[in-house]
Amino acid sequence: MASKFQKRLMGTIVLVSIGVIVLPDVLDGKKTHYKEGVASIPIKPELDSAVESFEIREPIEDPVSLPESPIEVVQESPQSPSTEVKDQVAVSKKEHPSQNAYVDSAWIIQLMALKNAENAKNVVKDLQKRGYQAHAKLENGFTRVIIGPDVSKSKLERQLVELDKITGSKGQLLKFKPLNP
Repeated sequence: MASKFQKRLMGTIVLVSIGVIVLPDVLDGKKTHYKEGVASIPIKPELDSAVESFEIREPIEDPVSLPESPIEVVQESPQSPSTEVKDQVAVSKKEHPSQNAYVDSAWIIQLMALKNAENAKNVVKDLQKRGYQAHAKLENGFTRVIIGPDVSKSKLERQLVELDKITGSKGQLLKFKPLNP
């Protein structure tokens, strides 16, 4: 038979388990559940038929906006009236600006070349925060810090003095080569 202590212990365990399981449901009162409204996105939206159809128009030719032809045709009259009359046509080409005409049109400042790429990137970030057009370029194991390009050489010359104060490095003013910056 069980002792009084064991009976009391079993009674206490039964009462506590009833209290833990049943009492919260009894004392909770009316439960309210919050349910968010879920709206599904339609797979294909329904469109009006007027929206789906459209009219294709013919292109409008504007002869004023067309560029001139680079070839001019000039007709010359024959030199002697006794020879057969054949029109001679001389073709002259208009000269277009050379593609190399813009080689000296921009400048850059090569501020420094660093072996550590992370340090170069930090310098570039700092200069960009200060309003400079700074870039980093990896070349032959070194990372060059470049300011520019800019068409105003005098502006970059003034920036050289400011950059010397900021970084302590004297930069070089170089011509910008777009194909090989």
